[in-house]
Formats: sequence, structure tokens, C-alpha cells
Amino acid sequence: MTDLQTCRELLRQALQDAHAELRNGQWEAIDALVNHRQKLLVVQRTGWGKSVVYFIATRLLRDRGAGPTLIISPLLALMRNQIEAAERLGLRALTINSTNREEWKSLIRSILADEADLVLISPERLANDEFVQKVLLPVANRLGLMVVDEAHCISDWGHDFRPDYRRLLNVLQHMPANLPVLGTTATANNRVLNDVVTQLGEIRIQRGSLMRDSLALQTLRLPDQAARLAWLAEHVPDLPGTGIVYTLTKRDADQVAGWLNQNGIAARAYHSDVEDREHLEELLLDNEIKALVATTALGMGYDKPDLGFVVHYQAPGSIVAYYQQVGRAGRALDRSYGILLNGLEDDAIQEYFINSAFPSVE
Repeated sequence: MTDLQTCRELLRQALQDAHAELRNGQWEAIDALVNHRQKLLVVQRTGWGKSVVYFIATRLLRDRGAGPTLIISPLLALMRNQIEAAERLGLRALTINSTNREEWKSLIRSILADEADLVLISPERLANDEFVQKVLLPVANRLGLMVVDEAHCISDWGHDFRPDYRRLLNVLQHMPANLPVLGTTATANNRVLNDVVTQLGEIRIQRGSLMRDSLALQTLRLPDQAARLAWLAEHVPDLPGTGIVYTLTKRDADQVAGWLNQNGIAARAYHSDVEDREHLEELLLDNEIKALVATTALGMGYDKPDLGFVVHYQAPGSIVAYYQQVGRAGRALDRSYGILLNGLEDDAIQEYFINSAFPSVE
């Protein structure tokens, strides 16, 4: 049986912090997976450390002779910094996705030869017959753990619904009955949880507090763009550390980033039309700029524990989207700020997005 002290030592090794302690619920989750081979859905706040749970569980299971962990995640960018923690535990991670198709043969050989500890795939891989037949089914009986990251994407009632997650029910039928399964999410209401249970089967749910004491939230009603731009120029320099300013449109991201630079504040626009996005992420990670001005293209997988602030230039489309975005601030800080600048045109922008998503009756 794995004990608490062993997990604590692995945590400190992964984080390179001799004083790190497991957070509430982390040991219980690892114990459920490793010692009791349970199916578990963890509903915990952003920054709680869900990846730590499955990395440590993988290390422990591999040491017992178990096969690799399969991680199904919409966040294949996830993990650039999380993977470093896994590597400090001696874990080798491989990713199979549409961007490295030329490497598939060698990656598949490594997986089948049991040379990978973590195999990361997107849910869309489950729709690829070649992957299912040549990779997934041959290793199904040898898997040590299956992780369904951002499990709310299973549900069409959840934000960021990914239809291919619905294939999990069929995939699990090919897996050993006692395979431990971990689902993770920070945002799941009861309706979403019911959908997750339908896909993953009988599963124990671990809920933690979704509040974080280190994050102070504020909403300011500013009538127009001029007022919000003036507020940004005056107050962003005084916000702690570095952060993200979220906008609803690419045009606004460009405009706000340009305005901040004109006022002596180092900022860069980040959206789907920007080609060097990974470089921009690194600039913020290294605190070489004050802020990224970003659309939702800066997705769920971006993790900067010392992010000092998140400012919303306009209101996001849903409370869940707001929670996900503002939750990036202050994960490893004693104090951080989430500030929503609510303007008159916010509703009009959201209505435009809604109308654009559906064809006209004509």
C-alpha cells in the first residue's frame, strides 16, 4: 500500500520544493486510484493541482509494474510546464496529435514497447480508426491508469463541449474492468456531472471548494471603450506582477495592446491570427512583458502560477468562461486580482456571436 509520506516525497521531487505539502484532497485522490483502483471524478478549483495527482499516481503505478497512463485532454498545449514536473519524477511523456503525424510510427513503437509512461491524446484521436486499432486496442489491457482531463467537455451542457469525448463509453468497454479512471474538472454543475457519469460509468465524485482566498474580484461599470482604455493606462502599471487582459474580439486585442504600448506598458496581442503564440506565452511566463492582451485563443492549458492579475476588457460569454479565465490568476501567490470592466456594448457583441453561430431561417 502506498502511504502519505511516499506521496509527499514525490510531490517535493516533482515541484523541486523541499517544503511542499499535498493540498486537501490530493492524497485521498491518489489513494483511491493507486491503492483501491477506483473510478474518481475530481471537481476542484483551478490551480488545485490535478496534474500532480495523476503524475504521482502514474509514478506509483509504474513502480508496481503497471502499464502507461493514457491522458485524454483537449489541452495538448497543457502541459509544456506540467510535463517538466512529470519528467522530474522520471516519467516519459509522448503526445500523438495531428501536428506530429510524421512521428506516429516511432511513437507507436515506443508505446507498444512500454517505453512511455504517459500517453497524451486529444479526444479527436478517439475518432481515428487507425489510432484506435493500431495503438489503443493493443495496449488497452496493459494501461495502468486512464485520465479524462477537463471532463466537463464530455457534456453538451458544459462549456467547451467536445463531441468526440462521447466516444469514451465505447472506449471503456475495451478496457479492463478494474482500470482506475480519473476525471478532472474545475467547472461542473449537476447536469454536467450526470453526463460525465453516463460516459464514465459508476464513479465516485470528490468535490472541493471552488473559491480561492488569494484572488480578489472586482467589477467596474465603465460606459464606453474610451473610459476603459483610460482605466487600463492608469491602473495596469500598478497591478502586481504580470497578467492577462481578456478581450472578446481580435480587433480589440490588437487595439488594447497597441494602446498599452503607446502608454509605456509592455503588452502584446494574442489571438488565433498571431503566429508566434508560443513565443508570446514564454514572454509572459518569463515576466518580460507586463501583459498579454488575449482572446479565448489563450486556452485552458496556459498555466503561470505567479500571474498577478486578470482583467476582462469586456464581460465573457458565460459565468463558467469567466471562472476559468479569472482562475488563472494567483495560483501560487498570496494576493492577486480579477477585474471585470463591464461596458455598454458587451451584450451587443455576445448577441452578434450568437447570431453568427446559427444560419438564418432564409
